[in-house]
Amino acid sequence: MGGYVLGPVPTVDPVMVERRAAALGTRSVKAAAKAKALDLILRCIDLTTLEGMDTPGHVRALCGRARSPDFESDAPSVAAVCVYPALVGVARAALDGSTVKVAAVAAAFPSGQSFLEVRLEEVRRSIEAGADEIDVVLGRNAFLAGDHARVHDEIAAAKDTAGSAHLKVILEVGELGSYDQVRKASQIALDAGADTIKTSTGKVSPAAAPPACLVMLEAIRDRYLATGRAAGFKAAGGIRTAKQAWHYLVLVKETLGDGWLTPARFRIGASALLDDVLRQRRRLRTGLYEDRRVFGGE
Repeated sequence: MGGYVLGPVPTVDPVMVERRAAALGTRSVKAAAKAKALDLILRCIDLTTLEGMDTPGHVRALCGRARSPDFESDAPSVAAVCVYPALVGVARAALDGSTVKVAAVAAAFPSGQSFLEVRLEEVRRSIEAGADEIDVVLGRNAFLAGDHARVHDEIAAAKDTAGSAHLKVILEVGELGSYDQVRKASQIALDAGADTIKTSTGKVSPAAAPPACLVMLEAIRDRYLATGRAAGFKAAGGIRTAKQAWHYLVLVKETLGDGWLTPARFRIGASALLDDVLRQRRRLRTGLYEDRRVFGGE
């Protein structure tokens, strides 16, 4: 370890990045495109439960919703169900035969504060239990201490351990301190082989702040233009409404293009978002936010 050197990193103008993120946030989705946008959001959701009270029964129920989000319509399945490593086997069995991926948070999520061998063992065991995707946390302690080589090498080790599984690296942007730091962390993660870079664990605020997301997307764009390697992006933390999710669709489209508007390259980590997206779909279909029969209507 220790051979990695972080190359030149563009300086981020905070005023300009906040101004552009805000401007893109004012874009509206035209009525004719809303149905497609809502279905795209559904297909890109990582339906997530990461609580100490998670039980096998709760995970099975979540997997049922992931496969068939709305029993009254043809709503598409979500992209993945994200759980703690000990529940990967439960999710794998519940999702057997579906297109929904099993994602596991690993490597001492959410802090990352454990021995490297312990973190890698958690990645390995998650894969053995049936995880298709692994979400690991960037070592913020090493990053904030300026030890970029350690951060890089630990991510590279996680990637090597994950093998063919899709590796998402969580930057935890709310703890990095500045947009310049977000840009550096993005570049290190991409240099180390991250398949996707992700905003947050959802345990720290701010999480998926649009300006920080834009900085991450620009790092992905610049890497793609320089090398042809297309990494993905995941926004997570505090995204609860379809309107908020549309904002991230616009950020991705305007920065990376339509080629990134696919579950293979774009994800939204959420637990509460699904319900609002389904309400919005129902409104388009019936003119009502909810089925009136549920509330005593005719």
